[in-house]
Amino acid sequence: MTTTGRRRALGQHFLRDAHWAEAIVQIARLSREDLCVEIGPGEGALTFLLAERAGRLLALEVDETLVKGLRSRLGALSHVEVRPADARRFEYSTLSTLRPSPQGRVVVVGNLPYSASKPILERLVEARTAVSEMVLTLQKEVAERVAAGPGSKHYGALSVLTQLYCEARLALTIPPGAFRPPPKVDSAVLHLQVLAAPRVAVRDEGSLHRLVKAAFSQRRKTLANTLAGGLAVSVATARRWLGAAGIDPARRAETLSLEEFSRLNSFAP
Repeated sequence: MTTTGRRRALGQHFLRDAHWAEAIVQIARLSREDLCVEIGPGEGALTFLLAERAGRLLALEVDETLVKGLRSRLGALSHVEVRPADARRFEYSTLSTLRPSPQGRVVVVGNLPYSASKPILERLVEARTAVSEMVLTLQKEVAERVAAGPGSKHYGALSVLTQLYCEARLALTIPPGAFRPPPKVDSAVLHLQVLAAPRVAVRDEGSLHRLVKAAFSQRRKTLANTLAGGLAVSVATARRWLGAAGIDPARRAETLSLEEFSRLNSFAP
C-alpha cells in the first residue's frame, strides 16, 4: 500500500477552516522556548500557524507526497523539520532533547486519523516524561471517552489510564464541515496536560494497567466476574481482593474512581 493509500485507510480528514485552525493553535500557547511536534500536518492548515509561534517545529507525516509538498513550502524556515514518520510507531520518548530551550515545553499538536487515534494517544501517554502537553483533534466520541469521569457511559479503561497521568479536558467541538472530506460525525479537541506525578499511588504500573483493562473487559458484568475472567482467577479470589479494598463486588467498573482502582491494585497482582 502506498503512503497515500495508507493515510486514506486510516480515515484522515484534512482541516480546511482557518477559524478552527487558529482556535486549536491558541490552546497550545506556544512560545519560542517550546518544541512543537505536529502529528499529521497534511496540507499544512496548522503547520504555518505553529511555525510562527514555536521555537522549533517537528512535523511527522506518513504520506511521502505531502512530505515533499510541505518541505517545498517550509524550506526557508530553519526551525522547521518535516519528517516522514508513522505516528503510531514514532519514539516520542526522545523529544525532550530537541527542545530549543531547557526551560521549554514539548507540546504535541495533531489532527489524528480516526482509526489510529487510540494507539497514537496510548503511545504519547507512555512517553509522558518527554511530553508536557497534547492538543489532539479526535473523533468526538473518543475525546469524550478520554475526558469522562466515573459514572459516565463514556468512562472506561482509556479514561482511567489517561487521567492517571494527565489532566484531561474537552476544549472544542468541531463540526464536520471544517474538514475535507467532511466526516460523518463531530470532532473534538482534547487538551491533555501531563501531571508531575501520577494522580494516585501506583504500586506497579504493569499490574495496574492489566487490572483496569480486565475490569472494563465485560462492562455489563459485576466487578467480581469481570476481574475473574480478565485476570484468570476464581470469582472467590476476585471477591476477596475487592473486599480487602473496601469495594462492593457487585459494583461495575465504570463506577470506580482512580483512587479505588489504586486501592484495589494494592491487593490484586
